[in-house]
Amino acid sequence: MTDHPTREAPLVNEHAAAAIRVLLVDDDALVRAGLRLMLGGAPDVEIVAEAADGSEVETLVDAHSPDVVLMDIRMPAVDGLAATEALRRRQRPPEVIVLTTFNTDEHVLRALRAGAAGFVLKDTPPTEIVEALRKVAAGEPVLSPAVTKQLIAQVTDGIGQDRRAARARKQLAALGERERQVAVAVGRGKSNAEIAEELFIGVPTVKTNVSRILAKLGLNNRVQIALLVSDAGDAGDAGES
Repeated sequence: MTDHPTREAPLVNEHAAAAIRVLLVDDDALVRAGLRLMLGGAPDVEIVAEAADGSEVETLVDAHSPDVVLMDIRMPAVDGLAATEALRRRQRPPEVIVLTTFNTDEHVLRALRAGAAGFVLKDTPPTEIVEALRKVAAGEPVLSPAVTKQLIAQVTDGIGQDRRAARARKQLAALGERERQVAVAVGRGKSNAEIAEELFIGVPTVKTNVSRILAKLGLNNRVQIALLVSDAGDAGDAGES
C-alpha cells in the first residue's frame, strides 16, 4: 500500500496585522450609523462596540478592549473630555481620537492636553478617518503641531499663558540636551526619519529619546510634546535659558 503524501496545513502569517478594534462614542445615533457604514469597508478596521455617552465608555473598554476610541466631545451626561481623562488614567489605555464638528472648539485642545492622540472633523472623508485610525493605532498622532498652534491661537485669550510658558520651559529644562533637541523637532512636526536626518542620529535613537521624553515629563504621546513646546514659546528657543 502506497502512502499518500501528507497535506500540510496552509501557512499562517503570524506577523499579519490584526484588525484595529474601534469603539464609537457619539450621542447621535445617525452619526454612529454613518461612521459604522464608512468604516465598514476597511478590511483592517473592526467596530467592536458603540456608546451614546461618555458614562458607558469604561465599561465597554473593559468588555471589548478597543485599540482606538472615536470620541465625540459634546454628550449629555459625561462628555468626551471627562471620558478621555478617565481613560488616559488607566494603566493600559486605548488611544483616543476626538470627533468634533468645529476645529476651533476649545474642548478639543483640552482633550489633547488630557492625552487624546488627535482629532478629526465629523465631515472628514472616510479614507482619511481610516488613515487616522491606522496612524493612531501605530502610535502616531493625527494632529500636526501647526494645527495645534492654530488651535491654541484661536481658543486661548491670554489668561494663564505666562504661567503655562514658565511651567513648560521648566519641564523642558529637565531634559538632556539631545532630548530637548528631539522635543523641539517633534514640536515642529518632524517625523522620526526627518528628526534622525536633521540631528544626524539613527531612527531608533530618535524613538528612544521620544520614549524618554514621555517618561520624564509624564506625557502620553507626541501631541502633548508638541503642545508643551508650543506653550514654552518659540520652538527654536524651547528649553533654553
